[in-house]
Amino acid sequence: MPSATFLLPTRERFGAQRLDAELAKALGRADRNSADGDQRARIFDILPRGWPAAAVTRQRDAGDASIGAWLRADPAYVRPDINGACLLACGDALALTREEAADLLRPLRPLFGDAGMPIDAPTPSRWYLRLPREARLPKFNGPDEALGSDLFEHLPDGPEGRRWRALLSEAQVVLHNHPANAQRIAAGKPPVNSLWFWGAGTLPDHVVSAHTAIFSDDDTVQAFAASAGASSLPVPARWGTAGGERLFDLRHIRDLALVQSHWLLPALRDLRAGAVNTMTLDFADGAGFALRSGQRWRFWRGPLRSLAA
Repeated sequence: MPSATFLLPTRERFGAQRLDAELAKALGRADRNSADGDQRARIFDILPRGWPAAAVTRQRDAGDASIGAWLRADPAYVRPDINGACLLACGDALALTREEAADLLRPLRPLFGDAGMPIDAPTPSRWYLRLPREARLPKFNGPDEALGSDLFEHLPDGPEGRRWRALLSEAQVVLHNHPANAQRIAAGKPPVNSLWFWGAGTLPDHVVSAHTAIFSDDDTVQAFAASAGASSLPVPARWGTAGGERLFDLRHIRDLALVQSHWLLPALRDLRAGAVNTMTLDFADGAGFALRSGQRWRFWRGPLRSLAA
């Protein structure tokens, strides 16, 4: 029987928004669970453990990820402020053309080449550094974790961290003086005045998923889905009945009313009609609800009053 899993943001992201009465009753009768760790690790089983986003997206983009270790060095826009430099945009959000990416990369190639890590960009929004497979790389936070906060709070500390901070500072000088950025500013576009390092690792030996179809607008999730042999599709506008073990990545939506009306309530009605066997809500803070049709007989359980922890 088909199943549906919904990846949702942390419950606090929905604030005090109200649960629909029908859904509140169903969640009150559902099986509850909690999980630790990265929400994405509940979608994919990856060996060795980790989230080597750069290698997996590189394999999809260029097909050569097995030749080394990889680090994303995505184009970024940071704005200096009194406390440092705030990350405001990264990757796709900058809407670079291939010509702009090629121009911006040209003076960066000798900088990173001399450091032993060639840089290239098979797509305008995803830039890569190639390193030896045995390279020891510090942990870098993904751009979603850093947007709106100080760039330097998310760079690694210690001797290895100092090396990356120095490289980033040199890259920022190169980009600040690049004529392509003057053209972007004149056109009302944000400049590319920094890079964002993240996703370090080598191509995993094993990526599998229990889901046969994964709907996500996150290019990294799409790349892992492809690596796992699952169908990888963008998120549709609303719920639609179809077969298979489906996962819908709704982490970007903050409007609980929209999530309920377009997704959760229609799926709940299909669950009750027998078109879906299991419906799972997986929140980024680890909270989870598993709904099945037989739970409607749990009359002794009251409705869930709130999504709050």
